[in-house]
Amino acid sequence: MKQEIRFGIIGTGMMGREFAAALSRWLELLDVDHTPRIAGVAGTNPAGVEWFRSNLPGLRYAVSDYRELLDKADIDAIYCATPHHLHAEMYTAIIQSGKHLLGEKPFGMDLEANRRILAALQANPQVFARCTSQFTYFPGAQLLTRFLQEGRFGRIIEVQAGFLHSSDLDPRKPINWKRQVQFCGEYGCMGDLGMHILHIPLRYGLVPARVHALLSKIIPQRPDRNGNLLPCDTWDNAVLACEVDGAAGTFPMLLSFKRIEPGEVNTWYLRITGTQFSAEFSTKQPRTLRSMSYESGKPQAWEQRDLGSASAYPTISGANFEFGAGDAFLQMCAAFCDELVHGKDMRQPFGCVTPEETRLQHELFTAALHSQREQIVARL
Repeated sequence: MKQEIRFGIIGTGMMGREFAAALSRWLELLDVDHTPRIAGVAGTNPAGVEWFRSNLPGLRYAVSDYRELLDKADIDAIYCATPHHLHAEMYTAIIQSGKHLLGEKPFGMDLEANRRILAALQANPQVFARCTSQFTYFPGAQLLTRFLQEGRFGRIIEVQAGFLHSSDLDPRKPINWKRQVQFCGEYGCMGDLGMHILHIPLRYGLVPARVHALLSKIIPQRPDRNGNLLPCDTWDNAVLACEVDGAAGTFPMLLSFKRIEPGEVNTWYLRITGTQFSAEFSTKQPRTLRSMSYESGKPQAWEQRDLGSASAYPTISGANFEFGAGDAFLQMCAAFCDELVHGKDMRQPFGCVTPEETRLQHELFTAALHSQREQIVARL
């Protein structure tokens, strides 16, 4: 009989609904020995709570106060998708209640909030906690993780990674919490988009030692729902020119976090060049991986490979269907549940973002803010 994992969801916005939709497709996964089920939801928006009540007939709890879920003995884990300024309070409360946690990025609004969360985890070692990052579960991204694990690249020459959101080019788009420091934090676009970009580099030890930040505020104000213009005081775009001190020498890592990139819509990419092997993948071409093997004196020729949808966790549809963002989110949920149940014996080796990786992310973004303020290359 499959082990059941009973989830509570805190936050009834887009990502909370996305989590519910992903778990509703669990039958798509082959040969998993555990089954997640949504037992409860908490949210302050009555319409949001009602959406869950209407669409999940087996829902046991639909409440406005998230603490009510933490008191329920028949809830094992929490998926928490709330604005960044609530992370420290909510994540620590979840951890202290003994519930396992899958928390949205950036796992704390700032470095101090992240430290509070990690301190709670240290005091409650029985709690399993991970941070979200779904784009790294695209088949092409998973191949890049394998290449890094196998050490194929030789001496790394350069890393380029980015997430190009671009939903904010229209100045008439109404303001939301992600455009206000009081809710999103001073990191701005870095906190919102950054873990998507950093998950793979940090997992394989590509940790910046120095950073020169180029941060941009492009649209200074936006209308609220009543048409009143309010200031947008977060960073819209960030380009971080980093240096990584590798075993074979220092190399550059160029990171782009952009809410405004004309013509782009949620493009994630990673490009790694090395003296023996190079590879790149972008969600703009989700079925395509480009790579180049090199031997001394031989031609330098890139080749293109059609990937299909072969995923970390095999699915009913197999490798022939088109892979998309919803599939990546389902794969991420599978990785969380797999590691929760099996620990180091999980079915495949690439787990969700660890708390320690969120700490490294916060140290980078804190250094980037320092670099921007002082106009210097900041050390981590």
